[in-house]
Amino acid sequence: MSFEAGGGREKKFVEFCKGVNGLDKVILREVRGHSAEVYLNGGQVTSWKNEYGEELLFLSSKAVFKPPTAIRGGIPISFPQFGMHGSLEQHGFARNTVWTIDKDPPPFPTVSSNKAFIDLMLKPSEDDPKSWPHRFEFRIRIALGPGGDLMLTSRIRNTNTDGKPFTFTFAYNNYFYLTDIRFSHDLL
Repeated sequence: MSFEAGGGREKKFVEFCKGVNGLDKVILREVRGHSAEVYLNGGQVTSWKNEYGEELLFLSSKAVFKPPTAIRGGIPISFPQFGMHGSLEQHGFARNTVWTIDKDPPPFPTVSSNKAFIDLMLKPSEDDPKSWPHRFEFRIRIALGPGGDLMLTSRIRNTNTDGKPFTFTFAYNNYFYLTDIRFSHDLL
């Protein structure tokens, strides 16, 4: 957990707590008031707020917070396939799996003063589909930059002991909150 001392009070940049239905979640806070909420279920960002507390991501009122159901909205991670481009269920299994906190992440190429970040990891388990027999390591850093920017950095590594390659696709399937639907049509 990261803290900042100041004026006798501590500022939490990373808070570990329970969310809906007692699921583990992490709240990231940037010094100017930006925040992000990350559930370990799916390794998923479910909230990103600006300095005014305005929500920037859409989360469906029909979202189910009960593993192994994927959370509807936010930023789900599709892996090892996006859409129906493969033999697995739509968007793969990463969004339906509980991720672990990576307590010993590899160094990132750029040195940053960001204190509001969490490193998560997904590795194969007995629950993975038998149609996906590959060994892998998926690491993601979710961070709030000094200006409140939300940054997701993924690293996917083949850990097959036989050295055989495999193919995959992945995507951040972003759901942004819009106040006026006409705005989204202008983007098309």
